[in-house]
Amino acid sequence: MEKRKIGSLEVSVVGLGCNNFGKRLGYNETVSVINAAIDSGINFLDTADVYGGTKSEEFIGEALRDRRNEVLIATKFGSRIDDTRKGANPDYVRRACDDSLKRLGTDHIDLYQLHRPDPTTPIADTLGALDDLVSAGKVREIGCSNFSVEQLREANSVVAAGSARFVSVQNELSLLHRELEKEVLPECRRLGIAFIPYFPLSSGVLSGKYRKGKPAPPGSRIGSGWNSDILTPQNLQIVESLIAFAASKRHTILELAISWLACHNVVASVIAGATKPEQVRANAKAASWKLSDDEMRQVEAIVSA
Repeated sequence: MEKRKIGSLEVSVVGLGCNNFGKRLGYNETVSVINAAIDSGINFLDTADVYGGTKSEEFIGEALRDRRNEVLIATKFGSRIDDTRKGANPDYVRRACDDSLKRLGTDHIDLYQLHRPDPTTPIADTLGALDDLVSAGKVREIGCSNFSVEQLREANSVVAAGSARFVSVQNELSLLHRELEKEVLPECRRLGIAFIPYFPLSSGVLSGKYRKGKPAPPGSRIGSGWNSDILTPQNLQIVESLIAFAASKRHTILELAISWLACHNVVASVIAGATKPEQVRANAKAASWKLSDDEMRQVEAIVSA
């Protein structure tokens, strides 16, 4: 599989989002998905301390006991776990990192990301603590998530010379959620940092399982009410048009959704979640479609209609 750069890291252009582990998936199911990902050429696993109530990191650590050197692990801190574990003040940054290292069963985190901005802590203080972790060898690279253009600029402006800086930002981006395409992506190019899109399939809507005029599949998350506001008539019509376009090129809408993201050169890895080995295998091969400029224009016309 194609590799791209996040700082000094070389990551697979399709990654594995691990937010289902410990929540929707038990340990044995998690192992099956991780093994399928690695065997499919995926070397980039993205999790967070808060996923699965810390179980995601624990499951990953146990599952990778004999395969740690085959993957790059990205995790996050800063979202609220409980009243004492939240935010980005320096003392908590150090504690959160040590907790994640223990749960992951490893001596280093490849990409350590601030999950969301902390308005109560100056970003310079957070960056200073993260730089200490890099210097100590506990973290290889640092990144952020859910940052605006202004927040990226501020973080870049306060980094001390020779200190660790954010090499990536992880925000939502998909064919149905394109607000960041015209602002954050150009800023990433300007600053020379990688973009990591999450929710690339818009919670499954771009997988093709939600169709216009048809009920949601039994047991589906959106069908049970989660994030159901994404199933608007306009979005469902766009999905139908994207399905038809992809089919005309002998591809699926899932392949289109992931390949469209991968065609942005600032995108390093498209992190897609999976609950079954067959899903992760489909995700892994999806980025093989290299859309032409004309195909990109046709997709733009569909999603802008």
